Amino acid sequence: MKEENKGTSKNKWSRIFRKKWFFPAVYLTIAAVLLSVVVWYQNIDNQVPDAQEETDEFIPAEHGERAEPVLEQQETIQMPVTNPEEAEIVTKFYDYNAEQEEQEQALVLYNNKYYESDGVNIASASGESFDVVAALSGEVTEVKEDPLLGNVVVLAHEDDVTTYYASLEEVNVKPGSEVKQGDTLGIAGKSVFAKDSGTHVYFELRKDDNEVNPEAYFNQPVSSLSEVTEEKSEDVDAQKEAEQSENDEAEGEQGDEPSSEEAEDANEKSDKESDEADNPDATEEMDPELNS
Repeated sequence: MKEENKGTSKNKWSRIFRKKWFFPAVYLTIAAVLLSVVVWYQNIDNQVPDAQEETDEFIPAEHGERAEPVLEQQETIQMPVTNPEEAEIVTKFYDYNAEQEEQEQALVLYNNKYYESDGVNIASASGESFDVVAALSGEVTEVKEDPLLGNVVVLAHEDDVTTYYASLEEVNVKPGSEVKQGDTLGIAGKSVFAKDSGTHVYFELRKDDNEVNPEAYFNQPVSSLSEVTEEKSEDVDAQKEAEQSENDEAEGEQGDEPSSEEAEDANEKSDKESDEADNPDATEEMDPELNS
């Protein structure tokens, strides 16, 4: 029986092999499998670069490593004191566009004369001395003793910004020193020029060598000072246009007026006509033919 079953199965396979459609069907099946494998492999290759690009956009720092900032944070202009909450501005910056009351607070009385303040006087609420610190990071360009303003320290910063500290009792820095924002420059003191302010520091803020109101730029980024240059250029252009207009009007008025030679000729002619009118006989003597 077993031999008969084996013979029967062999006959079935041999009959299948003899069919015309058997081998083409096998070839198509193999081709379909290979094509599926190729398509699957290509999809994997296309997905791998995308994954790499995504990982390039953000790579978190490993534990213990410090991430570097993409853009350096810009400093903001700080009041040159260690504790701004305990400080007060006793003399303001003189602004021509300010109210009269604020302008009066920006005048300094010295030698029976009032002077406009180009900066601000800052004192402590208690009236005691305090540490004066750098409002911005920069380089110490000048340290001097002024007979009216006391000890003076000047710092240069980026973008043509300068800060000016005066009325210092002591100075802790030297010319050429690099300082960071908040570093101590000295101790506030008194000055002959602003003796009514008591113990204070006189602080100036300049952009392109133009004094600006420090109080308006405290806690503002340094880039905000670029507006000063733009406003200054606009004021200069407006002033030039006004001067040009005045010159044109003056030239127009001069053009309407007669020249000095024309004025002299007109005066001579007028005098001659007046003489002829007063002396008619003289005309007859000068032209004898008229008498005949």
